[in-house]
Amino acid sequence: MKMYLDTSTPVTILKLDDKTYEWESGRDLAEQLHGFIRDKLAENGATWQDLTEITFMSGPGSFTGLRIGAAVVNTLASELNIPLKNHHGEQVKIILPDYGRPANITTPKK
Repeated sequence: MKMYLDTSTPVTILKLDDKTYEWESGRDLAEQLHGFIRDKLAENGATWQDLTEITFMSGPGSFTGLRIGAAVVNTLASELNIPLKNHHGEQVKIILPDYGRPANITTPKK
């Protein structure tokens, strides 16, 4: 089963083969993403071990959303020993998020 994940916006998009799921994750992404994916796999009669490939929308987009999503797909692909692709279809060892601009680091107040 092929999985596609996009966490670049407040609406998470998960595709499992030809089925698409949307979830307004908002601030619950870090706490509930794993369960969301697990539940959708179960709805399709699948488990983590049934995943054969993962594609991730690596950006640009939300800094936090991309970091959380990248950590999840990098870990899954590594632990399941399956191919990992960026949204351009290129197979990669790890996903590096593309935030769309340099980090905005402010001067400490103290």
